[in-house]
Amino acid sequence: MTSLQKLSLAYFVALMIAASLNYVPGLTDANGLAFGIFALDIYDDALHVASAIWALIAGIKSHRAARMFMILFGLAYLGDGVFGFFTGYGYLDLGILTNASLGPDFSLGRVLANVPHLALGGLAVWAGAKNIGSPE
Repeated sequence: MTSLQKLSLAYFVALMIAASLNYVPGLTDANGLAFGIFALDIYDDALHVASAIWALIAGIKSHRAARMFMILFGLAYLGDGVFGFFTGYGYLDLGILTNASLGPDFSLGRVLANVPHLALGGLAVWAGAKNIGSPE
């Protein structure tokens, strides 16, 4: 198993954790915000689970599949994080289509809400582009 395949499996775990945040008692506040920072709904949970399943399949299947996951997933999540900073909403859950833009904001709350997408997306793109652990 290559490094990219192992990283894909780690993404499976991370994304399943993200999908479970709403269902762990004490992690959401009275307003339904996870950690008091961001709201997750059934669409977000479904996207996290679908992405997690994609990561799992790619990690098990092959290095090539894991690399493709890293690049495509990474670009999608990285872009979603950038949109989050500039609009307050992402595009993966269609939030930019269903909500008026809140405009650019680099407050602590917006940073904490978007850094996970920027970090996961950025690491994935970098790992896929570098082709880390390539068997060739």
